[in-house]
Amino acid sequence: MKNIFDSHAHYDDEAFDTDRDALLESLTKQGIACVIDCGCSERSCESALKLAERYAYIYAACGIHPEECESFGDVSTLYERLLPFWQSEKCVAVGEIGLDYHWDIDKPTQIAFFEAQLEASLKLGKPVIIHDREAHGDTMELLHRYKPQGVLHCFSGSAEMAREAVKLGLYIGFGGAVTFKNARKPLDAAAAVPLDRLLLETDCPYMAPVPFRGQRCDSSMIPMAAEKLAAIHGMSVQEMLDVTCQNARTLFHI
Repeated sequence: MKNIFDSHAHYDDEAFDTDRDALLESLTKQGIACVIDCGCSERSCESALKLAERYAYIYAACGIHPEECESFGDVSTLYERLLPFWQSEKCVAVGEIGLDYHWDIDKPTQIAFFEAQLEASLKLGKPVIIHDREAHGDTMELLHRYKPQGVLHCFSGSAEMAREAVKLGLYIGFGGAVTFKNARKPLDAAAAVPLDRLLLETDCPYMAPVPFRGQRCDSSMIPMAAEKLAAIHGMSVQEMLDVTCQNARTLFHI
């Protein structure tokens, strides 16, 4: 396999502390063409950029994840504090940002951070990488309002929501969840997304596909998700990898 583009990874995560360099040096030999490493806090944005600067095939996205917004401090300081990250040539997106209503995190605070970063993406001309967990209504309302370029990562919405997002010009990211036993909803959504709007991702070290579910995930596992999407769209796995690689290069201007 070749042209494997992992549009959402977290190689700065501590799960990779024991063998990070060995793993990252091996991935290009396994067909991985490019990886977007997503920062979620100031500290992880810095770590993501360091990886991007060290490895030519890795690029960074920098943003404040909804789980990190309460510990960040005053949202009014966000743009000034993150601007040095966003100005890096290896930073290709504002992310990972969005809403997460699964956890008990103040919703108005989450929305304020999401809006601030949507505004920043438009000002900077960079796409967004969006986290949406159990917050479909508010997420879509804000996307309709701001109309950013970007991707809804680890998509968990309905086929109808996917079609609505595509109409807004967004891409839809799918990963290991499409291989799970109860994967009918994401597979239905993937079938509703045009080929030119599909992205593949891992969200590693999380969301490892079957048969590795529960283990640490990495970009070499993407072909398993690609196989599921390829079957839906009536094409070979390599064709799906080729299409999603080009889609990601288009979105992130790589």
